[in-house]
Amino acid sequence: MTTTFIMPVPGTQDNGKRHAVTAPWNGEIIGEVSVTDSSGADKAMQIAYDIFRDKNRWLPPEKRIKVLNKAAEIMQQRAESLAFLAAHEGGKPLKDSRVEVARAIDSMRSCVECLRTEGGREIPMNLNAASANRLAMTHSEPIGVVLAFSAFNHPVNLIVHQIGPAIASGCPVIVKPAGDTPLSCFALVEILREAGLAAEYCIPVITENLDVTTQLATDERVGFFSFIGSAKVGWMLRSKITAGARCSLEHGGVAPVIVSEDADLDDCLPLIAKGGFYHAGQVCVSVQRVFVHSSIAEELISRLARLADGMTIGDPTSADTDVGPLIRHAETNRIEEWVNEAIEQGATLVTGGKRLSGAEYACTVLLNPAENSKVSTQEIFGPV
Repeated sequence: MTTTFIMPVPGTQDNGKRHAVTAPWNGEIIGEVSVTDSSGADKAMQIAYDIFRDKNRWLPPEKRIKVLNKAAEIMQQRAESLAFLAAHEGGKPLKDSRVEVARAIDSMRSCVECLRTEGGREIPMNLNAASANRLAMTHSEPIGVVLAFSAFNHPVNLIVHQIGPAIASGCPVIVKPAGDTPLSCFALVEILREAGLAAEYCIPVITENLDVTTQLATDERVGFFSFIGSAKVGWMLRSKITAGARCSLEHGGVAPVIVSEDADLDDCLPLIAKGGFYHAGQVCVSVQRVFVHSSIAEELISRLARLADGMTIGDPTSADTDVGPLIRHAETNRIEEWVNEAIEQGATLVTGGKRLSGAEYACTVLLNPAENSKVSTQEIFGPV
C-alpha cells in the first residue's frame, strides 16, 4: 500500500512531476509526493510574501490558536498511523516513532501556550529629561516569510518544530522536508489544512533539483530561514541568504559522555546504550564518544557490549525492533569504512563492526580509537 500526496502550490496546476519515497528497510516504494519546479517555487514565495505584506490577511491570534489546537486533536486521533508512516519512510523503530509523535503533539500544543503567555513588555521611561512623560513598549509582529528546510531523522517532530512556531507567530511558511521522508510532512500539512488553515499559509515543497532549493534559500523575500541538517550544507546556505534575513541552523556533533569512577553503571549504561543506538545512531545528539575512568573501564566496556548485542535489529515497523536501518545504503557503506579505518589505526573492536545487509549495520563498540580517526573527530551518524 502506498501513500500519495499531490499538493501543488496553491493557485497552480499539477505539473505531473512526482518524487518516489522508498522504505530504507527494504527499498520498497511506499509513496510519492508532488514536485515543485522553479516557477512553482517562485509562485509559492510570492503567495507567502503577499500575505505578509497585507496586514489585513494576517491571522488573528484567536484563529491561530484554534487551528493549532484542532491540529493537535487530529494528530492525537491519528497518532498510530503517523507513527507507522514515520517508521516506514524514515526507519526509526515504531516504538520510538510513537514517542516522537507524542512529543510532536505536545510541541504543537506548546505553540498555543506561547501565544497565550508570550507578548510585549514595557520599557522603563521617565528616567531622564528626554524620557519624561513618555511611555514605551514592545509589540510582536510576524517577521516575514518563513522558509524551513528539515531533516529525515525526526520526520514528524522536526516539521512541527519549524512550522508550528511560524504559524503561531502569524508567519506564512514554506517547508521543504528531506527527500527521504516527505510523507510525514505532507501528512502534517494536510492535517493543518483540515484544522482550518488556508493552504496559502503553509506550503510544502519537494524541489525538482538543488538549483530550485538554492533559489528558495536565496530569495530576497525570505524573512526567516530555518535549517536542520549537516553543518556543511547549513553554513553554505546561510552564506547565501539575503541581507537582513534571520537564520536558525540546527546541526550535529560528536556528543561525548563522561563516566566518573563512582558512577552507578546500572543506572547510566542503559541510557548510554539507548543514546548511542537510538534510531541507529542517526540523531544529532547521539552518544558517540564515552570517556570512562580507568578503574571501571573494563566492566563498563563488557556490559555496554552486552547491551549492544542484545538490541533487536530489523524491520522498523515491527513493535519488537530496537534498531532499524540506516536511511540510505551509502550511509551503511560510509559507516563500514569509518569503523574499518578506526580498527586499522589501532582501535579494538569490542563488538559489532559488520554490516548485516545493505541497510543494516550491527551495533558497534570500539575501544580507544585514535584521536584523529573519523570516529573520534566527525559525526558518524550511525550505531557506533
